Amino acid sequence: MRPARSVASRVFVVLLIATLVVGGLVAVFLVSDAQRATRAEAERVTAATAVTLAASPLLTEALDAGDVDAATRILEPYALDVIAAADLDFVTIMTPDGTRVTHPDIEQIGEKYLGTIPDTARTFTEVFTGTLGPSVRTIVPVDSDDGDLVGWVSAGVTTESISDTLIRRLPLSLGITVGLVALGTLGAWAARRFTRRIAGDLPPGQVRDAVSSYESMRTLGDALRAQTHEHGNRMHTAVALLELGRAEEAIGILTETSRQSQSLVDQVTARQAGDPTVGALLLGKASQAKERGIDWRLQIDPDTPESPLSPVDSVAVLGNLIDNAMDAASAGAERWVQVTLEPSTDGGIVLAVSDSGPGIDPELRTRIFAHGFSTKPAGSHGRGVGLALVQSVVLGAGGTVDLEADPTTFRVVLPPTRRRRAA
Repeated sequence: MRPARSVASRVFVVLLIATLVVGGLVAVFLVSDAQRATRAEAERVTAATAVTLAASPLLTEALDAGDVDAATRILEPYALDVIAAADLDFVTIMTPDGTRVTHPDIEQIGEKYLGTIPDTARTFTEVFTGTLGPSVRTIVPVDSDDGDLVGWVSAGVTTESISDTLIRRLPLSLGITVGLVALGTLGAWAARRFTRRIAGDLPPGQVRDAVSSYESMRTLGDALRAQTHEHGNRMHTAVALLELGRAEEAIGILTETSRQSQSLVDQVTARQAGDPTVGALLLGKASQAKERGIDWRLQIDPDTPESPLSPVDSVAVLGNLIDNAMDAASAGAERWVQVTLEPSTDGGIVLAVSDSGPGIDPELRTRIFAHGFSTKPAGSHGRGVGLALVQSVVLGAGGTVDLEADPTTFRVVLPPTRRRRAA
């Protein structure tokens, strides 16, 4: 079987693909923008040239005289000079009915202008295919001193020339794109190195398992330390009472401790399919809750089936939910946490952890399962890992985790355990 790709490699591949996609989009944008700018520049130059020529006294006098041949002799050299100076492909001067007086191809003089001649004396820009091919052209009316229409002048640039201008601008656009891709690739490589320093060459599943193991050990360790601390305090108190000769009070403390512990043990051990590690976690969390002045409420249905989660994942899920609930309950006047384990209708498990805390802002409910998000201050208990890990483990097992209000309750539903068939 092909080994799974490491987290570091996946980070590199994802960032590299994102870089290439962004680079491609930037390239498309830059080329499109260059094309638009080149087209706009062609329209501006043709309009400016045609308007300037239409206002020329030389043009007006030659057309107003009414002699087409004489107008051609005067205006053809003039039009060719303008074409060269303005870097245009053609300047066509014509009579009011569209008969060409000038043209870059002398054989076209005397023919009809190919293009739109407006019904009224106005400036008009279009893309039209004429004798020189498709072109951006602007036509402007030429008026006499009396305001009469004596002709038209059209200036144009072929789309081939526009494409040549665009091609000259492409290296800059491509250079910018290559630069962005290079920077993105460098960033992906740096992210890969950083991720590898943290996760090594572990695949995503093993990284999640490692995080789950860490969280499981952390929450279980906290619970057992609290339990040890509570029992130590009671034993010290009992010993001190015995030394003072107050044996009955010492026996009462030890008896009460035994009774409370036995009640919790009875609930945990009554579940035949329970996991000892989870049982130890619940007993330890009961001591931790008492140490923090929180009323601990535990309800375990003896018929609750076996969990599909491993002991490590079970402790990580349940421990993180209980830790969050106790943190929330500590902020309120009425301080309690309730844990419920019961079978679901389809043979799975329903785990609910409720608390008396102030609740979660509705605006934050869609973000609480995100990696790195936490309502707690930064530090050992504000990492933003717990709920994200809970959701990852539960969804990976085919279950669901939901948040309910009044009181704040995290409800986890796990599917039935899949049992292997006998070979």
